This record gives sequence, C-alpha cells and structure tokens, in this order.
Amino acid sequence: MQFLPDFLKRKTILSYHPIAGGDINEAWRINTTEGDYFLKQHQRPPTPDFLEIEAKGLAILKATNTIKIPTVFAAGNLNGTAFLVMKYLPSETPKKVGWENLGKQLATLHKTTQKHFGLDHHNFIGSLPQSNHYQTTWSEFYVNERLQPQIKMARDQQFLEATDLKNFEKLFLQIESICPNESPALTHRDLWSGNFLITEGQTPVLIDPAASYAHREMDLAMSKLFGGFDPVFYEAYAETYPWETGLEGRIPLYQLYYLLVHLNLFGTGYLGQVRATAKRYS
Repeated sequence: MQFLPDFLKRKTILSYHPIAGGDINEAWRINTTEGDYFLKQHQRPPTPDFLEIEAKGLAILKATNTIKIPTVFAAGNLNGTAFLVMKYLPSETPKKVGWENLGKQLATLHKTTQKHFGLDHHNFIGSLPQSNHYQTTWSEFYVNERLQPQIKMARDQQFLEATDLKNFEKLFLQIESICPNESPALTHRDLWSGNFLITEGQTPVLIDPAASYAHREMDLAMSKLFGGFDPVFYEAYAETYPWETGLEGRIPLYQLYYLLVHLNLFGTGYLGQVRATAKRYS
C-alpha cells in the first residue's frame, strides 16, 4: 500500500486487507508480528486534523469507563492524508446478550453529564462540520448548533425553498415544549449499525463518534433511522435509564438533524423526508 503512518512503518507487516464499510474514509486491517491494527485514512480531509478530532471524541467516550472504545495508537496528517490507527477488534454477530449489553452500557454512558449542552471543541458528522458552542438549553443547542447550520448548507445547495424555511422557523418554536427537560448527556451522536460492533464475549464497542453533550434521545433516534436495533437493546436501555413517555412521537424531530446531514452529503433522495418532518412539527 502507498500510504503508511510512521507508527505502522515501525512494525513488521505480514499482510494488509481493505475493509468495507462507510462512505467517507478508506479502512484497512494491518496484520503485523505484534498483532492486528485498524488504519483509517482520508486523502482529502475537510481539515488537516479531521481524524485527530475523531480520536479526541473516542478519548472522551473512553474516559467514562462505561462502554468499550478501541485503543488509539496514532492520529494525524501525513502529506495531506488524514489517518487514524487503532487496535483491530474482530466482530461477532450480536446475540441477545450483546444487544442487552449495548443497551445497558449506552444508557450508563448517557448518565455522564455537564452543565451546558455542547463540547469544548467542534467536530464532524461524516465529513460535515458540527459546531458545539455551549448553550444553556436543549432547544437553543438543537436550533443554533445542529439544525440551522445544516439548513443553511442545504439552502446554499438550493435544496430548500422559501416554504421549507418558514416551516423550520415554526418548528423551532415547538422544540422546547416537545422535548423533555433533561440534563446534557454525553452522546455518540452518529449511532447507526455501522458505528458499533460486538466483539469477543458479546462486548459492545463504539466507533466513529460525533460526540457532544446533547439530549440523550438523539442517540435513540439515530438508532431507529435505518430500521432500528433489536428490541432487546431498547428494553435493556429503558431498564437502566428510563425515558419519558411519548418517545416515539419525538423520534422524527430528533431524526430531522440526521436527515438534513444525509441531504447535504448525498443529495435530494432525503428531501422528501426532511420536508415531511419539518411540516409535521411546524
């Protein structure tokens, strides 16, 4: 392979294989005499520190000691290519106990809190910038740091019309009354099936975070965007950290952010869902 960070150059490499998955980065399994490593790289990153920021997010989640996070060995940028080197963890098919563990441990992670919504640095969701200025209330944070930047991006790409923008303005006024008043929770923020894995002993592992202190129901909403997780996951989560009644009615409101992200990343195939959701809550 043409690209190899210094950390891996110091190893005796036996073989390497590309790993499928994800639309943003390239990934490789590197087999060495000292064990296997996972190499993620991005040849045209949106910022030079793109994957260093991901490493910071992994470190924040790891520091809670609530759920397993891969060990990061190196992150940086070499000749314009961003890279991240982690311990390679083989995955297993999730069984009931694996889903239970994921639900319980995610709920425990969500009990990690701080005074304000946001984070001490900005990061990315996919390849799109995600601002994390501190806000006092969830409605302020969701509007100012999540929805409005994505709406502006979609408007600049001429995906949205004046009627859409009016519906969003009406929706903004509803958020405070719809979402439960909860303390900021440390969230993964991009929790779909491709961003966790189950390893040996049915141990869940989180990867590819877009971490911030947000409303914990955002993670639950993202988990349901593409068909949802096994029902055992939600049962185990609720036993550990029950949510307020009416969650199903709030899920589309939280999913609106992720739909806007997908609209901006992948195009108008998501426009119908964005419009329907905005109109539903406007």
